[in-house]
Order: sequence, then C-alpha cells, then structure tokens
Amino acid sequence: MGAGEQLVGVSAWSDYPRAVLELPEIGDAFTIDQEQLTLLQPDLLLVWESGMPGHTVDDLRQRGYRVESIRSRTLDDVAKAVLRVGDLTGRQVKAGEVASRFIDELEMLRTTHIDAEPVDVFFQISARPLYTINRDHFISEIITLCGGRNIFSDLEDFAPSVSVESVLDRDPESMLAAANAGDEAFAEWARWPGLAANRYGNYYLLPETIGRGTPRLVMAARSACTALEQSRANRAAQE
Repeated sequence: MGAGEQLVGVSAWSDYPRAVLELPEIGDAFTIDQEQLTLLQPDLLLVWESGMPGHTVDDLRQRGYRVESIRSRTLDDVAKAVLRVGDLTGRQVKAGEVASRFIDELEMLRTTHIDAEPVDVFFQISARPLYTINRDHFISEIITLCGGRNIFSDLEDFAPSVSVESVLDRDPESMLAAANAGDEAFAEWARWPGLAANRYGNYYLLPETIGRGTPRLVMAARSACTALEQSRANRAAQE
C-alpha cells in the first residue's frame, strides 16, 4: 500500500518485496531480539494474532511498545487487515484500493467456479508430522471457492494433525501442498495405489503465497482453481 519507507524492521522469513531483505530482522513469533528492537525504536509493532503467543505480546507492551495485533485467519480478515494497516500508516486510500481489488478478484474466481463439479481435496501442510487445515482456514475457503471440498473441514483445530489412516479413509481425489514442501511432498502416498488421488494423478504444488495471509493469496487461489480444473479433467478421463 505504499508504506514501505515506514518499515524499519521485519520478522524472520520475510522475503517480499525483495527490498525487505535489506532490513534488520528482529526475530520470530517466539524469540525477539530485544537489543535490535531497542536500536530501531519503532513507533508501532504489528503482530500476527494467531501466530504470536500472548505472553510475548504482553512482554512487548510492558516494555513500552505500541503493539497492534493483526488477524488473518479468513479471506475476509485479510481484506480487513489491509484496511487496518492502511489506517495505522496513513495510507487509507491506497489500502482501500488494494482491499477492494483483492475482494473483487476472489469473487471473480468464486463466480467462475460456482457450478463446477465438486472435488474432494486434501491440503497437506507438512508430511512429517502430517498436518492439514480445517474449514476456518483461508486455504479451505480457497478450496471451496474453486469448487473443492476440504475432506477435513469438520475438524475443530485450525491446523490439525491427522493420521495417514484418516486420509486414506476419506479418500481425497486431489492433493495440494505449498511449493516449499518440495518435489517429494507426496512421495509417501504412492504406497497406496488405490487412493483416488493416485488413480487420477492429482497431486499439485501451489505457490508459497498459499500459506501467507496477504493479498497475494489471489495468485495462489488462481493456481488452486487451475489444479482443481485439471483434477476434474483427470477424474473424467478415468470414468
């Protein structure tokens, strides 16, 4: 939203836009470099609501920092987060444009796939241990707007651990993961040739932005919809 010059430090793994690689890193959700933070003297700290432990936030506030917690569990949260950061940085107009474009592009994808044949989908966060997402996660929302059905939408945990047996029992027709999971992300599933995703050859790596609650989720959503379109075609070819 054009407030990059106001950014004085970043958290671990920040890599977009490339200019942030030149900024000091002050730590991650669990370990803060207090000395570095003291040197930077920021007027405002933005923290991820569901990723930053409450005691860490409390400690930062006790040290005198102004801390704003940003929620990004759902796609709607992402748009609201953009508007909130726009308010905090005095970039309300640009933030409004970014949020509106984000909402419009997602709605276009939803409209395009509203009548698509459903596809049962397993999203794999990691293979060992095996983690996925429930219905409340924005990744699950993306799967839904592309015409997919998250096979673990019913679980209560936001990012639950699941067993191999439970995946086999729910028999997904398509498997998705982020590209940073690597080329061997789905290798172990080859042990079960009867699995629907194996029969149809439906394994897809999506852009790493699929795991980041930012407007760049649109890029990942387009890839997810393309993957599910191919999943339907592969399924139809086998039937």
